Amino acid sequence: MDASNSTHVACPHCAALNRIPSARLAEDPVCGRCGQALLDGRPLALTDADFERVVARTELPVIVDLWAPWCGPCRSMAPAFEQAARELKGRALLVKVDTDANPHTAARFQVRSIPTLLKLQQGREVARLSGAMPAAQIVRWAGV
Repeated sequence: MDASNSTHVACPHCAALNRIPSARLAEDPVCGRCGQALLDGRPLALTDADFERVVARTELPVIVDLWAPWCGPCRSMAPAFEQAARELKGRALLVKVDTDANPHTAARFQVRSIPTLLKLQQGREVARLSGAMPAAQIVRWAGV
């Protein structure tokens, strides 16, 4: 496989780094080590323990929804974020981080309000947007 035509995606389940042919990113790739889905078009829940390992090693843009279960706007945006994950399948990895259960990640990005969306490139923040929004706006904002 030509490395220039592939993308690295870290498995959130076993931490293996997978090289996926770019043309096959939207074809439900699975981890070569554990066989679990890597990019199945659904948001992935990450924790403080696995956040850095996954986002820093994944070459696709990572769109992070920082939310909390008690937050009404967060809960109302959840279906839109799921729809955006389906629409961005193979072009971005969408993840959710519960800020109450994972305070280290929330503190790292100095989150002051929720929901907050972050766009990360190999673990580095490149864009941020706060407030609930529809799926179409999430997809446009992601820009991929």
